[in-house]
Amino acid sequence: MPICPWAANEPETTYHDTEWGVPVHDGRVLFEFITLEGAQAGLSWSTILNKREGYRKAFCGWDIDKIARLNARSVERLVSDPSIVRHRGKIESTIGNAKAALKVIETHGSLDAYLWRFVDGEPVINRFKAMKDVPAKTAVSDAMSKQLKKDGFRFVGSTICYAFMQAVGMVNDHLISCPRWEACQCVES
Repeated sequence: MPICPWAANEPETTYHDTEWGVPVHDGRVLFEFITLEGAQAGLSWSTILNKREGYRKAFCGWDIDKIARLNARSVERLVSDPSIVRHRGKIESTIGNAKAALKVIETHGSLDAYLWRFVDGEPVINRFKAMKDVPAKTAVSDAMSKQLKKDGFRFVGSTICYAFMQAVGMVNDHLISCPRWEACQCVES
């Protein structure tokens, strides 16, 4: 059976076959993906996947508490780090988003509870037959984006939020012809 057409080349194929669309409830991984989706804005996903290990090292293994404590000197160091996207606004937003995440964790108990409430705690299982049918954003991603921005997050437009929802399995947007469509309904990480 053919996989989703967007994942025809590496590193996208491995990512598609092992992670994309698998429901995630780990706060660090959720924060990683909201960061990576924001970093991807204007770039190819393969660029971000190829820099993923650099991001992991640069941002303290995705330890939200440690990221929130990074300072202006840290930003200067990261702006010159070729292992990540050296965009000052995206780097600063990661630190600011960590601070915002700590606040929502305090209020909602976890980043998982805060984010998954947008889909009532259950993945939305779509039944798309072709890539042209898959939306770039939805009313739910609009609502998520609006709330994230209200709560102090940046680089979280509706299209970024929908890509995030796809990545962490909040929506299953594998095409129904893809073997991962059914597989992602049965697994959680």
